[in-house]
Amino acid sequence: MTEKTADTMAPIDPLIASRWSPRAFDTQKAVDDETVLSLLEAARWAPSCFGDEPWRFVVCNRATDETAWQTMLDCLAEKNQLWAAHAPLLVLVASVPTFSHNGKPNRWSQYDTGAASENLCLQATSLGLGAHQMGGFDVDKTRKAFGIPAEVELMAVIAVGYPGKLEELVEEFRTMEQAGRIRKPLGEECFRGEWGKPLSG
Repeated sequence: MTEKTADTMAPIDPLIASRWSPRAFDTQKAVDDETVLSLLEAARWAPSCFGDEPWRFVVCNRATDETAWQTMLDCLAEKNQLWAAHAPLLVLVASVPTFSHNGKPNRWSQYDTGAASENLCLQATSLGLGAHQMGGFDVDKTRKAFGIPAEVELMAVIAVGYPGKLEELVEEFRTMEQAGRIRKPLGEECFRGEWGKPLSG
């Protein structure tokens, strides 16, 4: 896998600095059950409002259930299918929008589900895997294909796998894989004491 360590303004944990979203995956190397459980366990220990754990993950592993994996792949946007077809693991991320203890709306459910998803991605990085989250999928088709209740919100699909060869990607994706990682200056996103007052340059 191409190494794309973040160029940061201040030191951060190497695991966070090295996490990025690759598209080149090894089609021949499966993700075993023990590794899948490790990813999900990392997600499970994310923080959540009232400890409600609103996240839900539908795991589609080509090695153990190729039918489910193919069904998930078919739900992706066509452009995403071009590279995600190389990933041995496709994980659907969903969020339950109500609290389990009282049935009231949980306006933090998506926030908490995002935290769990990031935990999963960081754990993947720590294990030498790549994880790429994507929003390009057909929500209605996915809901029907996997029997997901109408009230559950479908958030993303995460492609997970071991590093693959760049030459197996089409040229557009090869270029994207090799491009540098860029972020806005902190001062555009982080404010000191009031909205719009830059914390730093």
